[in-house]
Amino acid sequence: MPADFIVSLYVFVLAGFVGFGVIQRVSRLLHTPLMSLTNALDAVVVIAAMIIAGQRLSKLAVILGTIGVAAAFSNAVGGFIITERMLGMFKSREPKKS
Repeated sequence: MPADFIVSLYVFVLAGFVGFGVIQRVSRLLHTPLMSLTNALDAVVVIAAMIIAGQRLSKLAVILGTIGVAAAFSNAVGGFIITERMLGMFKSREPKKS
């Protein structure tokens, strides 16, 4: 395996562990702002995965780029749906008139 691939894989795994540790310690009150931030990050991941898949350097890069686009896009859409639902919980409800 090329040395660049091993270094990239090491950075990816390390980033996964660090990200999981950071998210684990976030207060429940900060969930909606955190979801908004992760939705923005997912948009960056979608663009990066589209660039990787579009370069067609190898079949593996195209397959992994396509999987990255699908996973990040579905995560972003799901995040927006959950954020909208959570924000709806904070809207004031007016009493119904009889």
